[in-house]
Amino acid sequence: MTRNNYKTQAEKYEFICGQHGGYYRYHFVDHAYLYNLYFPPEAVFVKFKEQIHNLVLNYPVAQNVLAGLIGKIINQPAERIVVGNGAAELIKIVSGHISNKLIVPVPSFNEYVNAAPSGKVVEFPLEFPSFKMDIDKFAAEAIRVKAEVAVVVTPNNPTSLLIPKHDLIRLAKKLETNNCMLIIDESFLDFADNPDLISMEQEIEKHQNVTIFKSMSKAYGICGLRIGYMLTANSQFAKIMRNAVPIWNINGFAEEFLRLLPDYKQEFIESCKQVRTDRDNLYKKLCEIDGMTVFKPDANFIFCRLPDSAQSAPKITKKLFIEHNMYIKECAGKTQPDSDRYFRIASRTEAENCKLVEALINVMGLEN
Repeated sequence: MTRNNYKTQAEKYEFICGQHGGYYRYHFVDHAYLYNLYFPPEAVFVKFKEQIHNLVLNYPVAQNVLAGLIGKIINQPAERIVVGNGAAELIKIVSGHISNKLIVPVPSFNEYVNAAPSGKVVEFPLEFPSFKMDIDKFAAEAIRVKAEVAVVVTPNNPTSLLIPKHDLIRLAKKLETNNCMLIIDESFLDFADNPDLISMEQEIEKHQNVTIFKSMSKAYGICGLRIGYMLTANSQFAKIMRNAVPIWNINGFAEEFLRLLPDYKQEFIESCKQVRTDRDNLYKKLCEIDGMTVFKPDANFIFCRLPDSAQSAPKITKKLFIEHNMYIKECAGKTQPDSDRYFRIASRTEAENCKLVEALINVMGLEN
C-alpha cells in the first residue's frame, strides 16, 4: 500500500502501525518516536551540503578513527569505544550472538528481547504498578538463572523512569562476582536533570563488568544518520564487539556529523534544556486529566495509564490518529500487566503538546 492508496484515515493508520520510520512522508504529527526536535542546528546541514560530493563519493573511515571521534565528544579513550550503526546494531550483536543468557527488566525497549534467539532471554517484571526496579531482586534473579548479560535501560523506555546512579553501582558490584556483564543503556539520559552527574560514564574504569550503550539518535535528533556507541573498560568485551561489526558500518554523513559535533556543544546543552521545559509542561497538562495516571518523566516522553472509564489504549490511539492525525505509542505489545491500558507520548513543541492534550481529552470523551 502506497501513500496514494489510502481510501480512509483508518487504512493509513493500519499502514503506519507496521512501519519503523519514514513518518515524515505521511503527513501526521508524530508523538510516537523519541527524538530531540531542537538539534542539530541548521549550520550542520549547511556543512553537509558543502561536503555532499565527498560524503557520497568516498569511503568513510573505519572503527579506530570513529572510536576516536566519539572519544573526543565524551572524553574517553578510543580503545574503550565501539561505534555501531545505531545502538540497534550493538544490541543485535549482544542479544543475538554473544550472550547465551540475557536478563532484562520489562517493560523495556523490545529490541533486547526481539534480537535474541528463543530461550536465551529472561524477562524480569518490574514492580507493579510503580514500575520501579528492585535492585536486589533483579540481581538475585540474574544470578539464579546464570545470566551472562544483564540489561538496564535508564531512563527506561516506555516508563521514562530513571534508576539512581548509586543503585547501578550496587547492582554492578553484585553481578561482578558472578561474571555477569551489566549493560546500562543511557540513550535517554541527556533529557534527565544533571546528566553528567548521573551517567555511569565517569565510573566506567572502576567496573570491569559494566558496558554503557548509547543511541545518539534520540538526544542529538539524528535518527536517519544511525549512530550509537558502547563504552567499556573491559578490553576483552570491547574486542569481541569490535570484531563483530563490519569494517564500514557507519556512512560518511554520520562520520561528518561526529567531526562537526564538538563545535556545537553549547547548542546541544540548550536544546536539551528546551526539551525538558516542554516535557515538564506536557506532564503538568496530562496530570490535569481526570482519572489519568501520569508517571513523572526523566526522559523526553511520558508514560500514562488511561482512566478506567476510557476505552483501551489501542482504541484511543487509533481514534486519535483517525480524528486528529496524531500518533502516539500504545503499549499493548509490552510485557506488563494491563498493557492495553497504557500508552507513551513523545514530547514535541509546546504548541503541539497543547493540541495533543486537547485531542486526547476529546477522544476519551472527557470534555464537558
